[in-house]
Amino acid sequence: MRRREFITLLGGATAAWPLAARGQQPAMPVIGIINPGLPETEPRSRMIAFRQGLNESGYVEGQNVTIEYRWAEGRHDRYSELVADLIRQKVSVISTGANTPASLVAKASTSTIPIVFGVGEDPVKLGLVASLARPGGNATGVNFFIAELAAKRLGLLREMVPGTARVAVLVNPANATTAESTVKDVQAAAAAPELQIQVFNAGTIREIDAAFANLVRERIDALFVSPDPFFNSRRVHLAVLAAHRAIPATYAGRDYAEAGGLMSYGSNLADTYRQIGIYTGRLLKGAKPADLPVVQSTKFELVINAPTARMLGLTVPDKLLVAADEVIE
Repeated sequence: MRRREFITLLGGATAAWPLAARGQQPAMPVIGIINPGLPETEPRSRMIAFRQGLNESGYVEGQNVTIEYRWAEGRHDRYSELVADLIRQKVSVISTGANTPASLVAKASTSTIPIVFGVGEDPVKLGLVASLARPGGNATGVNFFIAELAAKRLGLLREMVPGTARVAVLVNPANATTAESTVKDVQAAAAAPELQIQVFNAGTIREIDAAFANLVRERIDALFVSPDPFFNSRRVHLAVLAAHRAIPATYAGRDYAEAGGLMSYGSNLADTYRQIGIYTGRLLKGAKPADLPVVQSTKFELVINAPTARMLGLTVPDKLLVAADEVIE
């Protein structure tokens, strides 16, 4: 072989080596995230916190991990379809966020892909894990206690609205687990002060509108909105209706108060999403869900919207002003 031909062949082989090396590099892991609403209705603070948790675990979206977002558009019946799509995509981890219905669908749909959930109810009773300390399956995550705080929320509402006798509880029947536990807890909490509780169901925007019309007709004193992903995606609509109908309302998370709702009390969901991000990163590094204990929230916050209180003709008691983690002005 002549020297010129040898150099040409060697040069061609050298040029091909980087291509071959790139072809042998493993693809970036993919995280599948189920979101209950639409991109424009999802609180930005949650995804920011999720990415922060990922970063703390050594992962940066677009650099060494890819995220596939799926949006339910406020429809519970879409969770099965969205989870099935992520399974077909062979994602590395499924994150369901703070969403009990999506968590249950994901757990029922796969026993192999790791799942990181956020649920307001006891994950053991829900069948997501064998125990909090040793989940024992392919799922782990955060229990943020929203459903268990009904008594506290009801007590704060009565302090805000003295003389309350009739309280409406708005629940989403499509989210049956949360709806049932909320009604049960509120009724139990209302027994001692002898409050009258009336339950209203709503799973669509039209049903929310109809429920508020009935609240006025029934002369309800105050409203207790159940924690629910669909309601959260419609938090602005709920806050506007409550203001228009002059109905004092309490909600499960600060997103509602920031949207104009009167008051909220519950777990800090941004912290929940940060922890979900941390666990997602640990699973990507090879940890097993069965060995990661379920994290229980320890950060709870009371947020009061002062302009909304004034618009409703309410004077926020000093006791609540002192207790509040934030008073929005």
